[in-house]
Amino acid sequence: MSLSPLQSLLAAALCLLLGAAVNRRVAFLARYNIPDPITGGLLFAAVASAASSAGVTMSLNVAFKSTLLLMFFAGVGMTADLRLLRQGGKALLMLLVLLFPFVIIQNLTGMVVASVLDLHPIFGLVGGSITLVGGHGTGAAYAERFSEVNNLQAVMELSMTSATIGLILGGIVAGPVAQFLIKRHGLRSTAQDTSAASSDGSVRTSGLGMVGGLAGILAAVIIGQWLADSLKDLPLMIPSFLWCMITGVVIRNVAPFARVKFDDQASGLLSTICLSLFLVMTMMVLDLIDVALSAGPMLLILVAQVVVVAAYAAFICFRFMGRDYEAAVTSAAFIGFNMGSTATAIANMQAITAKYGPAPKSFLIVPLSGAFFVDLMNAVILTGFLSLRFVGG
Repeated sequence: MSLSPLQSLLAAALCLLLGAAVNRRVAFLARYNIPDPITGGLLFAAVASAASSAGVTMSLNVAFKSTLLLMFFAGVGMTADLRLLRQGGKALLMLLVLLFPFVIIQNLTGMVVASVLDLHPIFGLVGGSITLVGGHGTGAAYAERFSEVNNLQAVMELSMTSATIGLILGGIVAGPVAQFLIKRHGLRSTAQDTSAASSDGSVRTSGLGMVGGLAGILAAVIIGQWLADSLKDLPLMIPSFLWCMITGVVIRNVAPFARVKFDDQASGLLSTICLSLFLVMTMMVLDLIDVALSAGPMLLILVAQVVVVAAYAAFICFRFMGRDYEAAVTSAAFIGFNMGSTATAIANMQAITAKYGPAPKSFLIVPLSGAFFVDLMNAVILTGFLSLRFVGG
């Protein structure tokens, strides 16, 4: 059975509601702040994979997915007040300083475990920052090179498996780590709640505010895509989603000079919806049987990576980011974009702040570092590792 784009979007919305319902009824999931899209999407993927093994296939049309991600990042920009950016400049710099050595440690971890398993060192990099920081796209690009240049077999399948499992683990592990930090240190949010929902769950925005927020987000996406296409030949490759976020920031902070004011609550709510639908679709299309069959030794590498990133986030990132509530939220996001993606990092933060209160500085610095700077770091570090004779030779 093949679903149309609209039917697939409906299925994603229903799975998102299912994930929210399950998370609220299963104590373990609620306690450790597992994101609703992860739960709902994996439940669907499990059922679809079981049905596929029985000869019943269901294919989703996820044509909306890439647009949803762009709308999410545009929405992040539409809620960013540059006055807060000045306040968060030091925190952003510190997060970047912490990221660089971690990406090196992540690759060393992968290579050490690969060596113990008698695998080529490149498989350690595949189970390192190539897929865990770079994601499926970077994994596919490097896998093609490794297959042709290094004659490594099944490297593409292992790359996709590593990126997929990393994405899942990044959404599952961060909640317990943040819970540990918040409870152990007695942390609480000190920021004013500017979210779209009040304490009783009612939405503090209007229909006109929602339309205005949607118009701003769509404008940011359209302009951002145009900028990405027009400037694609720049020496520095800037992805479309970052252009959309930058455009959203400009619209949000320039509009008041023209006496146009956007509703930050509406923009934030729309951005959250887009991210949730994007993530649940990402989880829904996973073939868990193929993932399990192709995992093999890569699972051992990823288990080691989970231990390393959780320890680094809890005992190093948290400490140097200030040992406060914002630091705990940022540490959860750190796990997200170093094991999965920036979208996973934001979902982790949303799950935590929904329970414990807002963390505006984290929501400002994490997209900037996770969506842009960490990719530049990753490219530089991987170039260094692959230049080593025993790795890339």
